[in-house]
Amino acid sequence: MQLLLESGDFLARLLQQCANGVAKGSVYALVAVGYTMVYGVLQLINFAHSDVYMLGAYFSYYPARWLGYMPDGAEKPKVPLYVLGLAFAFAVTACACTGMLIERLAYRPLRNASRLAALITAIGVSIFLQNAGQMVFTSEVKSFPRYVDQTSVPLGPIAVANTSLIIVVVAALMVGGLHLFVQRTRTGAAMRACSHDMRTARLMGVNVNATISLTFAIGSAMAAVGGMLIAMDQPRLTPTMGLLMGLKAFVAAVLGGIGSIPGAALGGLLLGVAESVVGTWNTTYADAVAFVALIVVLLVKPSGILGKAGREKV
Repeated sequence: MQLLLESGDFLARLLQQCANGVAKGSVYALVAVGYTMVYGVLQLINFAHSDVYMLGAYFSYYPARWLGYMPDGAEKPKVPLYVLGLAFAFAVTACACTGMLIERLAYRPLRNASRLAALITAIGVSIFLQNAGQMVFTSEVKSFPRYVDQTSVPLGPIAVANTSLIIVVVAALMVGGLHLFVQRTRTGAAMRACSHDMRTARLMGVNVNATISLTFAIGSAMAAVGGMLIAMDQPRLTPTMGLLMGLKAFVAAVLGGIGSIPGAALGGLLLGVAESVVGTWNTTYADAVAFVALIVVLLVKPSGILGKAGREKV
């Protein structure tokens, strides 16, 4: 009987961790989509993308502060929903503009340069944004506004935080909507054409520069949503909060198949669940799961789960 009770408790804890992992993996998926979209079009790993995620969290923090809600004080009044909508719109718009600005100033001049030059530039932009964030926002940890009261929602034998459910629903809607946009619209067809052959797409009348700029804008907007959602669930903001998230989202993109939007979503969910399950045994090793997964994928199936291996001229 004692064995049955212990096994039941372990199963409940495992289900709880899986549920938490789905929420964590949903944020990974939102950020990973930005990596995979840019890589699909430019064959470039935009390492600055993780810092756009950080900016999204900060951009959704300041509207409430500007309107008189002081989350750093002793009292943290709940912020009205209209301010939440304003913060969401401001964060998405500001990050989309930031993504387009990064592409225009940092990557477009290197469009025909070597991949190594573009890679070094991406790392440089990331370092610049981190240091700029410390100068503008300061290195002090900021507490996120109380947009939503955190409560537990019972789901059978487990209880899930309402913020986790919000993360999963919003991420599913955004990733699903983006996939339909890319597959069913003329602009999405232009993105796929640029991904397949940029020169031919230009000859067929596609505005390549505008398409690439829009790709950066959409990817950055997704990262902004991810930053806002994770800040609602874990209300601590720092200028370096995107560093580890960016690495894990990159692993998620590679795991699912970089260049594939469904692959990025699948990779994010798998990575989030794996981290949480490992955390049931030892939380020390939870962060190492991403890097072990990256090594295994590169050794076993470099194209990822949903990725397709292709020939490349060198």
